[in-house]
Amino acid sequence: MGFLSKLFPKKQKQHKVEKRTPLTIQVGDIVEYDLEDYEVVGKITYRQSSYEWLSYQLLGPTGTIWLAAEMDDDLELGIYKKIQLADANQIPKELTYQGIKYYLDEKGQAHINGEGRSSNLTGQTMKYVEYCDESETHFISLEDWGSEIEASYGYPIEQYEIKIIAGSNEGGN
Repeated sequence: MGFLSKLFPKKQKQHKVEKRTPLTIQVGDIVEYDLEDYEVVGKITYRQSSYEWLSYQLLGPTGTIWLAAEMDDDLELGIYKKIQLADANQIPKELTYQGIKYYLDEKGQAHINGEGRSSNLTGQTMKYVEYCDESETHFISLEDWGSEIEASYGYPIEQYEIKIIAGSNEGGN
């Protein structure tokens, strides 16, 4: 390093901040929802044939929630929380949770790619079952990971209800 280099050091490389959308959220980003800030600590990409949808594990001051995002005819977003459900192992045509009846909506299996805390799921195939109530405003999701079935309760949200702040964790590493 020469004398002039010490006096006039090179400017540090400026990082380009990318605008995030619900379909481009990365591990390390911050999602503001319902007056709380959540760090994106995991991301799961589900693939069924050519169709794909995403779930982001959000860690906040009161615990973990999941933000689901998929582009169907329109962008669909939902918030999910893990629940305990006695009927989860039976995959019934309908079930009841907190006094609300849910009806089988769809089922299938998806190939998984995980990032962050979900990176250990990469390469797995997961079976899923989706239930909705009559008004389609409450959902139950069952995910069969082979060794266990996880149940989640969810509800739809609108894109304006979240704000995404790009993190400094480039590439989710």
